[in-house]
Parts: sequence; C-alpha cells; structure tokens
Amino acid sequence: MSALSDQLVTFAILAYLVAMISHAVEYALGNARAVPATAAAPARELVGAGVGGAGGTVDAPVAPVETRPGRSAQRARLAGRIAAWLTALAAALHLAGLVTRGVAAGRMPWGNMYEFVLTVTFIGATAWLVVLWKRPSLRQLGLFLTLVMVLLLAFAELKLKVAVEPLMPALQSYWFLIHVSTIVFASGIFLLGVVPAAAYLMRAGWEQGRRSFPYTLARRLPAAAGLERMTFALHAFAFPIFTFAVIAGAIWAEAAWGRAWGWDPKETWAFISWVVYAGYLHARATPSIKRNVATWIAILGFLTMLMNLFGVNFFFTGLHSYAGVS
Repeated sequence: MSALSDQLVTFAILAYLVAMISHAVEYALGNARAVPATAAAPARELVGAGVGGAGGTVDAPVAPVETRPGRSAQRARLAGRIAAWLTALAAALHLAGLVTRGVAAGRMPWGNMYEFVLTVTFIGATAWLVVLWKRPSLRQLGLFLTLVMVLLLAFAELKLKVAVEPLMPALQSYWFLIHVSTIVFASGIFLLGVVPAAAYLMRAGWEQGRRSFPYTLARRLPAAAGLERMTFALHAFAFPIFTFAVIAGAIWAEAAWGRAWGWDPKETWAFISWVVYAGYLHARATPSIKRNVATWIAILGFLTMLMNLFGVNFFFTGLHSYAGVS
C-alpha cells in the first residue's frame, strides 16, 4: 500500500502539472473578441417622393448581425475546461494517495511533515474546486493554484518523503485527530487564500495603469474587487478554525507534557501566525486602512505559516520535532 500511495501521489503531481499547462494555454489565448457570424452590407432601397415620381435612396433597416466566439476564444474555453477536469482528477488521485498511505500506516496520514504537506495541499485543491464550482468566472486563478500545488508537492516528494511508520507514542491521543485535523484544514484554506491575495495585488496594479512585470500577468484576471472579497472570505472562514486548532494544541500539550504553553518553536510561530492573521482581519475591517495594505498582511501571514511548517522543522529543535525528514 505504501508503494501504491507513492505512485498515486506521483500521478497526482503529473495531473496538476498538465492542468497548470492547460490553464497557461487558456491564459495565453485569453478571451478573444467575438467575430461576425454573418456579414451583411447595408441595403439601399429606391423610394418614391412626391407626385412627379422623383425618388431617392435611403438605408433600409438591417437585421442585427449575429456573432460567434473567435477561434482563439473557443480554444481558450476548451483548454480551461480541460484544466478544471484535470485538477479534479489530480485531487482524486491525491486523495487516493492519502488514503492508501493511511491504510499502510494504520493511522490518519498526518504523522510527519511529508504527510502534513500532502494533506494541506489536498485541502487547498479541494477548496479550490468548490470555489470553481460556485464561481466559474474565477477559473483563471487555476493557473496560480496549480502552480502552488506542483511546487509544494514536488518539494515534498524530493525533500520530505519518509518511510511509513507507526504513530509516535507522544502523538497517540484523541487530541491528535482534533488538533491536527483542524490545523490541517485551516492551513489548506489559508493556502488557497494566498492565491487570490497575490492575484488581487497584481490586478489592482494593472487597473491603476501599471504595465510592468508582474502586473502584466493580471491583465486577464477577474476584477480586483472580486479577488479582494474572495481573499477576505477565505481568511474569515479559516481563522476561527485556526484559533480552535491552537487552543486544542494547548490543551493537548497540557495533557501530554504537563504545561499548556512553553514557547516551543512551533508554538511560538503558531502564535505569530495567529497574530498576523488577526491583524489582517482587523485591518480589513478598518476603513482607514487601504485594501492593498491589508492584503499584504494576509500574505505575510502565509509566509509565517510556511516558516512554521518548513523553517522550524529544518532549523530549530523542540518538542514538536517528531517529523523526520529524509
């Protein structure tokens, strides 16, 4: 089952990669203008005027000209649909890889850093599919979401993969399910939330007339206001779950180590992330603070999450240093 899990995750990465390429094709082709389906020249009719039969010509009314999408627009839509279906296929393979790894280990697949990254990225991809189902107009964001999926999963496969092992005694508690499931879920939503946040900053710059890199990447993205609202909605949804996860972790620490909080590196960075995300929500609710400033705070929050996930495990030692890295 462990070998099957590795194969499924590899296929998932490839599917995300092909989905990213399909999104890039859609993005490159863009939304071409419609072209006439019928080209009718204005008709001129001879009409009589007066008793003498003198006449003239006038333009007769012309029926509305039907239009159809240009060939580039049709190809772009097809590439976008293929990308969406490939992302769904990748998520299904991703889930199968997680399930088979959990079966091989005889536990939930959250016991080490590699499994944590696999689960967080799966939550992010699944949340994206839900958003895409409700708001198909946001499909262009799929390019950036699949890029994030490919980078994180490739890094996990190359640097974080470890053999399947039983759960360490320190983690054998029902709090493992409560704390880790909520922290994983919140982290996955934050992962998705950083995509429209970065897209908003680029799109807002484009709408303000900036035509240098990276603002040129945003010329085919949805309107900045919609991206900003999506960023806020995702963070407002994830933050209470993240708050509960931190509290649950403190309760678990009290039961396992005899103290609820000891400023362990993981605990410290979790607290930093909580403060930064709380600061984002406060800034977003404050009319005097510009939306782009608040969005930068949200991106800073995600950077602190990455520091907690990767930096702490690689550079610090603490009670949470149970996740082996090959």
